Amino acid sequence: MALAQAPAPLSPAEKEEAAKIYFDRCAGCHGVLRKGATGPALDPKKMAEKGVEYLKAVIFGGLPGGMPDWGRQGILKEKDIELVARFLLEQPPAPPVPTFEEIKKTWKVHVPPEKRPTKPLHNRNWQNFFGQVLRDTGQVAIIDGDKKELVSIVPTGFATHILRSSATGRYFMAIGRDGKASLIDLWMNPPQVVAESKPCLDARSIESSKFKGYEDKYAVVGCYWPPTMVVLDGLTLEPLKMVSTISYAKGAGELVMEARVAAIVASHFNPEWIVNLKESGQTWLVDYSNLHKKGRPLPITMIDTNLFLHDGGWALKRYFIVAANALNKLIVIDTKTREFAAEVEAGVRPHPGRGSNWEHPTYGPVWATGNIGSPEVTVVGVDPEKHPQYAWKVVKRITLPYTGNLFIKTHPNSPWVIVDFPMSPSPQAAASLCAIDKRKLEVAKCWEVPGAQELKARMVHPEFNKGGTEIWVSAWGSKDTPTFIVVYDALTLKEKARITGDWVRTPTGKFNVYNTAYDI
Repeated sequence: MALAQAPAPLSPAEKEEAAKIYFDRCAGCHGVLRKGATGPALDPKKMAEKGVEYLKAVIFGGLPGGMPDWGRQGILKEKDIELVARFLLEQPPAPPVPTFEEIKKTWKVHVPPEKRPTKPLHNRNWQNFFGQVLRDTGQVAIIDGDKKELVSIVPTGFATHILRSSATGRYFMAIGRDGKASLIDLWMNPPQVVAESKPCLDARSIESSKFKGYEDKYAVVGCYWPPTMVVLDGLTLEPLKMVSTISYAKGAGELVMEARVAAIVASHFNPEWIVNLKESGQTWLVDYSNLHKKGRPLPITMIDTNLFLHDGGWALKRYFIVAANALNKLIVIDTKTREFAAEVEAGVRPHPGRGSNWEHPTYGPVWATGNIGSPEVTVVGVDPEKHPQYAWKVVKRITLPYTGNLFIKTHPNSPWVIVDFPMSPSPQAAASLCAIDKRKLEVAKCWEVPGAQELKARMVHPEFNKGGTEIWVSAWGSKDTPTFIVVYDALTLKEKARITGDWVRTPTGKFNVYNTAYDI
């Protein structure tokens, strides 16, 4: 095949700017070194065969399998798109690898533990607070879920990926895509960041220690770059120990230099974290019970599972189900027996977030995931003891009207599973939601959220309030345009309220304190 006319090489200034854009918008799916994971590998030779004009068209308009339409959304300008397209024709630069000493210098304690309140300093129902990520402003808004009003806005890392609740629920732990960890004390008036550190340059996961006797004693950050996990003090975020995750694929394949850490959860049965390595296809059971001893021993049990592990959630609070999304698989870890229990075929590029759990009248306890690349919700039986005939089998593949699902959510007190479509290249689909009947296992209703398309916003990340009576969904727009958070009645699906304001800019994930702390 004849190569397209090669453009001029990037200047050092252009390469630096292109690297920043790629790191922020592309590396999460394609990898810092462009080896691929959720998205395909971006080999410079193959990119040259495609040509700059083709690459520009894809970056602008996206692809049906989940590639975002960065240009159509207005997130990347024409000059940015051209820069990234040319950048993909050149060999990827390796980002720096910070030392432990450099990481330690980022550690700050704004309010020491002994000076923090012993009870809430306000009369609000803090267990029904929502932490709303304001992605591109580098902030998290704390919202009173009872009163639907803003309580405070706190600075966090850029493009906060998730909030996790501490074992007690008192603290939100935020992790930014810039690798910055922030500890937010919800008992303070107003809630504020009491400690922070920056264990890595890019990260997606954070978790606290939750086993009895170790509540909030430690925290762990899973880094995308450099490929490491970093153990922190749970109440101050002081870096304590770094562990490289460079490893061999499934313990017997090629050496993977960019073995990034994806989902991390804390076991309910043992003092350990379940740590999932994306590119090397391993699940590590990391025992934190000996960290107080001399030398900070950290035993790790490595389980070879499958490649491209991403996100996942609990079933029966015993089984952790994680998506090997580039392989269209679900991996089941029994955290009680500490074993690889099963592998299940999902749809195309499953992306469960935390997934959804409910009790079905025929199949018993089930767990479900959406899929980015196929219009399907995959429902799996998860109870091998009382419903063994359905355990680790797909009991239903529910057809959706669109691809591009990113999150699904339900609550024990609601009859619905709510599904979004923010990764769809269709503006109408991205502005829409669907409700699945949990008993009938079929789509009951889909609707376009009024006002979303006009703001070029994508509806994203449904979340229930503590009581399961409301569903909150964010309208994810561009940084220069305020949008809204819409609140629905969790039974009738009628709109109850809209939270608006100049501060509502790039709202993405939102996390209810109680539901996050107790894995609802």
